[in-house]
Amino acid sequence: MKITHLETFVLGTPWRDLTYVRLHTDDGLVGIGETRMLGHTEALLGYLREASTNHIVGSDPFDIESLVWRMKHGDYGRAGEIAMSGIACVEMACWDILGKALGQPVWRLLGGKVRDRIKAYANGWYTVERTAEEFHAAARTVVDRGYRALKFDPFGPGRWELEPAERRRSVELVEAVRDAVGPDVEILVEMHGRFTPAEAVRIAGELEQFAPDWIEEPVPPENFEALSKVSRQVGIPVATGERVHDRIEYRELFARQAADVIQPDIGHFGGILETRKVAATAETHYVLLAPHNVGGAVLTAANLHLAAVTGNFKIQEHFNDFADEHVKQAAPGLPEVIDGYFALPQAPGLGVDLDVDFVRAHPSQGAHFDLYAHDWQFRGTKEDA
Repeated sequence: MKITHLETFVLGTPWRDLTYVRLHTDDGLVGIGETRMLGHTEALLGYLREASTNHIVGSDPFDIESLVWRMKHGDYGRAGEIAMSGIACVEMACWDILGKALGQPVWRLLGGKVRDRIKAYANGWYTVERTAEEFHAAARTVVDRGYRALKFDPFGPGRWELEPAERRRSVELVEAVRDAVGPDVEILVEMHGRFTPAEAVRIAGELEQFAPDWIEEPVPPENFEALSKVSRQVGIPVATGERVHDRIEYRELFARQAADVIQPDIGHFGGILETRKVAATAETHYVLLAPHNVGGAVLTAANLHLAAVTGNFKIQEHFNDFADEHVKQAAPGLPEVIDGYFALPQAPGLGVDLDVDFVRAHPSQGAHFDLYAHDWQFRGTKEDA
């Protein structure tokens, strides 16, 4: 079997573009992959055009390791977010083809399940004013929908450190969410790499009373020594990794014991196998895996197949029950979250289909997302945001 050509499609929302790949083969099988870009979609499409000619067309989709190696190393330069995202789309699509060719869901081809359902947490639900009352009400909608975990960033456009009044306001929002969901629902506090180590430690100390299950990216992602400084001083688990794009980069993080949970994004990390490899290394350091996921149904499906086979998997991020819910229509077939869990996909391949007509009807809007802008949490849903 050979790959004959590659197609790309982009579905737009006000704040994110979802890029889909379809790989066609000479025996008629078609595989799909997806990633989400913030501001780099055109660069990704350009890379995929070049990679299609240089590496992809003519390859056997069963030879995933070989194709990924050539895409990652065959152009000599160091692969970053753009290349690793392109590799991820293609790698996912190859797995989809394999599953369809063999009549099996991808998780069976990866060694078989270690769990029967996948715990999920909600994100994208707090598109409201930053008041305790509105965060409280919004959090109730999450648990009313059956979720037993939710994540949010209460810090507005904060950067480096917060003014005392703004720090109190942010802590009050966490208190309001905890009050809304009760003691048995996990709350995950996103910091988006905003703070200095000292400020992150100070904030974490004030949040401990609300028992968050983790603080995420407390400091900018480039400096694992700074991250380990935070980890040594806080009593809350630390999560990070969505902006790490190569498993080799995790070596220092593990060596420093800088995080308790890693969050590679399959769509930016070279795909399912690359993420599984770093998960295996994490397991040797007693570190859990909670993949970052701001994608649509195809990328979410890839995450579910990985979660099904990964012993140290913790929980799966999911946006699309609250943010841009219509994007689920682009790839029907994904299980819904019921009582806080995804069921395992059962159809061959990834288990979802791409509705090209739907995607074409929702083209890119030139999405731009600035985490340091006022009212960024509205994600384009507020006219004056």
